[in-house]
Amino acid sequence: MSFAKNECQQLTLEDSMFSLTPRERRMLEKSWAKPFAEKIFPLINEENFSVLYSDKASRPNTPVNVIVGGMVLEELMGLTDEEFMDSLLFDIRFQYALHTTSFKEQPVSDRTFSRFRRRCLTYETETGIDLIHDTVKELSGEMAALMKLNDRMKRMDSLMVASNIRKLGRIELLYTCVADLVSFLHRTGMDDLLGGMEHYYDPNDYNQVIYHSKSEDASDRIKQILADADKLLAECEGACDESSAYQLLVRVLKEQTVVEESGTRRLKTKEDGAMGSQILQNPSDPDATYREKAGKQNRGYTANIVETVESMEKTEEPTVLITDGAYSGRDNTNAAAEKNIDLVTTDLTGREAKDIAADFEFTEDGKKVIRCPAGNTPKSCNYINQTGQCRISFPKNKCENCPHRDQCNPKMFNRTSVVFLSKKSSDRAKTQRKMKTEKYKELSRIRNGVETIPSILRRKYQIDHMPVRGLLPTKLRFGIKLAALNFKKLFGYLNSVGQCALIPQIS
Repeated sequence: MSFAKNECQQLTLEDSMFSLTPRERRMLEKSWAKPFAEKIFPLINEENFSVLYSDKASRPNTPVNVIVGGMVLEELMGLTDEEFMDSLLFDIRFQYALHTTSFKEQPVSDRTFSRFRRRCLTYETETGIDLIHDTVKELSGEMAALMKLNDRMKRMDSLMVASNIRKLGRIELLYTCVADLVSFLHRTGMDDLLGGMEHYYDPNDYNQVIYHSKSEDASDRIKQILADADKLLAECEGACDESSAYQLLVRVLKEQTVVEESGTRRLKTKEDGAMGSQILQNPSDPDATYREKAGKQNRGYTANIVETVESMEKTEEPTVLITDGAYSGRDNTNAAAEKNIDLVTTDLTGREAKDIAADFEFTEDGKKVIRCPAGNTPKSCNYINQTGQCRISFPKNKCENCPHRDQCNPKMFNRTSVVFLSKKSSDRAKTQRKMKTEKYKELSRIRNGVETIPSILRRKYQIDHMPVRGLLPTKLRFGIKLAALNFKKLFGYLNSVGQCALIPQIS
């Protein structure tokens, strides 16, 4: 299939628009279809997607702008692919929005979207380039320009997009990984490697092992599953290394178990160290991660919503990025400063630093104090690698009558006084001071608007119930949903309905 731009966008004598009555035309032009047709559809850059098609002469592709625009409308209306197809065939608003009123037959079938998504995902897997992300980003910038938004002020929040998987206990997870590899060996005709584990591909075996066994037998079941896993690894090594089922079994054993000096494998305990958020949650979706927030357990993908109109490249003028306390910290602040971004956090996590710490002057690397709040130079200053603190020593007489003594609270010795302090605490104290200013209070109020975005995405756009699994398919759907949300905001702005928030994008 070769790439061709959509040139069939002019009205013809047979255009269905000519059959509308004046009243019907007025109603159509008052609907969402008119701004979509005039403001959004012409901005979809078809050339971005030319790489998905052959450069040889062959049957031309379905118009890309119709496909991308259709996917946005599908998410805007909460439709399935089949429901969108029905709407496009019988609802002139959809045809008007996508410039297809002159088509003798609508150019989309019930499989057009799924095939296009597959092409985009295959291309991203091979090249790492997300064409949908780039297109949504372009559209967001254009919509923000239409709404005359402040491109020097950005605000950010994070949310967890739930994966379409079931929560598995540790026994279920291990059993499923073993059973998947056994089923793979059976399907590929390598039954000689099973060695008595044929029961794993029996459909009834899962319920028998997981649900119908006595709870007091759990320890024995785990031992048997782990023994079978070790046996499979030994039998399949070299023969199934490229199999995803084999790789997932290796991964889950590495994450969930330890091998003792005796050679016995057992489940990890708290004493063996905490398991990270990236561990396998379910073999059906190896990319899903884990996060616990506000007492709720979440399995899926973390998304950063940045209400912005520009990419995060270095700019000539500083950009203000307003976030919550989760993004506070010296590393994030420095990383933002490298791109000429002023990172503003409206809250801080952890303990509050002593206010006086802000008045200590450190070297850039944070390993030496130049002077204290009273302007005194330390007698000595030693950096402690283990804690990241400086042991700052002053002559005793400098601190005895110092007006800041009660705030610094130094340890007094015969000849010296000592203060322990880190540059991290000093920077934190400076941030705390800034947060009490009227400017920061105003920025905090500005950021509150972004808190509504996750709620809208969950309630209206059902981001926790997407019919896909895996990071890339989820990211693709999520991007289209953001484009639909942005158009909803633009439509409200054009109709002068309330105040319109900044345009969200994926970071």
